[in-house]
Amino acid sequence: MNLGHLLTDPVFTRVGATANRLGRQCFVVGGYVRDLMLHRHSKDIDFVTVGSGIELAEAVAKDLGRGTHIAVYANYGTAQVHRGQLELEFVGARRESYDRTSRNPVVEDGTLEEDISRRDFTINAMAISVTPDSFGEVIDMFDGVDDLCDRIIRTPLDPDITFSDDPLRMMRAIRFAAQLGFTIHPDTFEAIKRNAARIEIITPERISTELEKIMLSPKPSIGWDLLHKSGLLKLIFPELEAMAGVQVMRGRGHKDNFYHTLEVLDNVAEKSDKLWLRWAALLHDIAKPVTKRWDDKLGWTFHNHNFVGSKMVPAIFRRLKLSMGGEMKYVQKLVELHMRPMTLVEDEITDSAVRRLIHYAEDDLADLMILARADITSKNMAKKQLFLANFDIVEQKFADILTKDEDAKFRPALDGKDIMRIFGLGQCPLVGRLMKPMTAAAKDCTIDNTREACLAFLLDLAPSLGLTPVDPTA
Repeated sequence: MNLGHLLTDPVFTRVGATANRLGRQCFVVGGYVRDLMLHRHSKDIDFVTVGSGIELAEAVAKDLGRGTHIAVYANYGTAQVHRGQLELEFVGARRESYDRTSRNPVVEDGTLEEDISRRDFTINAMAISVTPDSFGEVIDMFDGVDDLCDRIIRTPLDPDITFSDDPLRMMRAIRFAAQLGFTIHPDTFEAIKRNAARIEIITPERISTELEKIMLSPKPSIGWDLLHKSGLLKLIFPELEAMAGVQVMRGRGHKDNFYHTLEVLDNVAEKSDKLWLRWAALLHDIAKPVTKRWDDKLGWTFHNHNFVGSKMVPAIFRRLKLSMGGEMKYVQKLVELHMRPMTLVEDEITDSAVRRLIHYAEDDLADLMILARADITSKNMAKKQLFLANFDIVEQKFADILTKDEDAKFRPALDGKDIMRIFGLGQCPLVGRLMKPMTAAAKDCTIDNTREACLAFLLDLAPSLGLTPVDPTA
């Protein structure tokens, strides 16, 4: 197979020509090749050469000339070349060996075949030559092309060894399944289940990076469900794992809060790509397991789970090494308030109640309503439509109150006392008949909200009301 026609950027031929002058072979490898075949955009390009990757990178940077920057990482044998929007990474072909106590390998020079063999998944274990005499030729030792077509994620070598050597690859398999909508091969998934405990040697920061990518995928529930079924979730996020399952008491069971949460998360993801709004969706019911109680009259209850959940957010963010600044506070706020729109629907929608929610939600009111709507997951469509219609009423109330409050805050450049002085009036209806249209004109920007423009407006209006100014200086 030859994919030279897809390598349209001139940088590929220039890198290939530079490698050729050095007497080297050079290949595009990994994720860029995968995304190229899937027609997905990617600006980061990884090159492998047999020999020194740093030497080739330095030669390429020199050839590309002005505007090109290079960063050399001698300890890792890699170099990055930056030019415009492109980021090119160069490394020499290598083989790796691992110690069970660390995911950091012992790296040695190797062949292209050894380099490709150490890759995590077959869909990432393909290479395309950029060397002039074989430009575009695909090297596919592990049937990665077939797996791309079949939408399968599997490891090139024994999955138990692959995941034991580098347990982060288990997270990456699940992340790719979520991002690409692929299926993890049964043998590969069983190996993840067998090796799940190995995730404990991975730092929280690296785990959180994968979780963030799962969260930003088109359907995040795919990733979280796989984390649950693989046994990884209980190790990295026990509070979320605790939500799974249904407890039955006297023939009455509550809904599975884990799968309800995943449905809410997907509902939010359909409406917004905001990372932290998606985190709020994931955590909105996080306290249900700790607040769950049985009441002989009411059945299962989860009283105050929104308040308790908001208190749990900081500890979860801290352990997962997520941002502890405004992002965490935003998630806390939405978790605490997520039931308030429903309360407005169930109770009488008074102006004071609406104003309180506007005050608490501040600039996040629209996001809160996205979450509240997403939280309606009833399979009873009539009930669901009723709630959503009531939310329409609540949102219209928000708009009305905000407009009313904005109107109340608006002050024209001239007030009632100015009008009385200009026309020699006492307190009477004529003041209002002048004040109201002047205020509307200023607020609607029909006139500038200045003393001069407002005075001119009044002087034009006055004759129609039989008024003559006595002090037209304002």
